[in-house]
Amino acid sequence: MTQVFVSIHDMETSHAKWIDARFSLQDEKRGKLDYQNEHVKGAVHWDLEEDLSGTSVEGGRHPLPSAEQLTELFRKSGLERTDTILIYDEGGGPFATRAWWMLQYGGFTDVHVVTESYTALRKIVDVTSDPATPVRSMVEPDWQKHLYASRSEVDEVVAGNRPSQLVDARSEVRYRGEKEPLYHKAGHIPTARNFDWEQLKRDGQYDVQHAKEQLQQIVTPEDDVIVYCGSGVTASPLFAALKELDYPNVKLYVGSFSDWISQDDAPIETAIRG
Repeated sequence: MTQVFVSIHDMETSHAKWIDARFSLQDEKRGKLDYQNEHVKGAVHWDLEEDLSGTSVEGGRHPLPSAEQLTELFRKSGLERTDTILIYDEGGGPFATRAWWMLQYGGFTDVHVVTESYTALRKIVDVTSDPATPVRSMVEPDWQKHLYASRSEVDEVVAGNRPSQLVDARSEVRYRGEKEPLYHKAGHIPTARNFDWEQLKRDGQYDVQHAKEQLQQIVTPEDDVIVYCGSGVTASPLFAALKELDYPNVKLYVGSFSDWISQDDAPIETAIRG
């Protein structure tokens, strides 16, 4: 079993390396400012826009960083692939899981998302306002390319040439195309089913076991699954949950809906898929 989500109370943290992934889609500077104000002692900050998204004009709103960009991020953060790595955000957010996915993609083997919010975490572990100064590593990532779904793979699914199940992690109103606050087109990628990532939480924290039965109504462990959202951020908790529930064949379409609709002739559905 892949243990993604952990409570700080269940972890030995003396040798762990910490990543602060706090971010706000409403205020893109907030995460860095919060980190500068206070963070877990020794934690480096990974910013969604600067560190966890690529610079390409293609690939959606938050495209996959290049291998070179990610390698440099891992190295300047002082990481080795066998390190115990703990990631946090404000608790129940999609940013720690986005960082977790990038580390999975890079072949890191002992990475976890802390379920507690930073407000709770700061009462348990040492915090500081001093920036972390990790010793640079020379880590060589072991790219797990089978975790990444390309646009061409999704095209094959839509065309009926690939037996994978697409799952849209956005809210039902966005999935149905009734409301679309970010993009010029509304609806979902054809053949996709819907599972709102917010359903993975209970009382503001991730509780994957609580969502297990609901998820199994959408996809089973025997399915090949490709998850997506608007830009590959809120689909990352769904990817993480499925891996924790021992779904062996799961991919993240990082470009997601924002990449899909970048081609004017891309088909879109609004009907609910069961």
